[in-house]
Amino acid sequence: MTTLLIVDGANVVGSVPDGWWRDRRGAAERLRDSLVTYAEREGVDIVLVVEGAARGVGSVPRVRVESAAGSGDDHIVELVAAAGQPCVVVTADRELRSRVGKLGAECVGPRTMYGGGRE
Repeated sequence: MTTLLIVDGANVVGSVPDGWWRDRRGAAERLRDSLVTYAEREGVDIVLVVEGAARGVGSVPRVRVESAAGSGDDHIVELVAAAGQPCVVVTADRELRSRVGKLGAECVGPRTMYGGGRE
């Protein structure tokens, strides 16, 4: 069964001080585009969860983008609960890690997306 990688977009984007705060939507689009290569290399399905100013970023092949109507964390918990397949959540948010961990998801940190390995 394929692993579903669920990326906390706001948390991963916010982990790199590259001026993302000036263009949150553009930062989410850059992350989405970088995830395509990751998905191909690792052989995983990816869902990127965005919220706030990044809502409305479109999906691309290999990366489904979901705009959270409210809290991105709540949306991620709902995705894990409904997945029906192994999940890995990418976030440094300790509360979110705890919530999805109780549902059986593995968690890794944002550096995973930038070549830093699992955290």
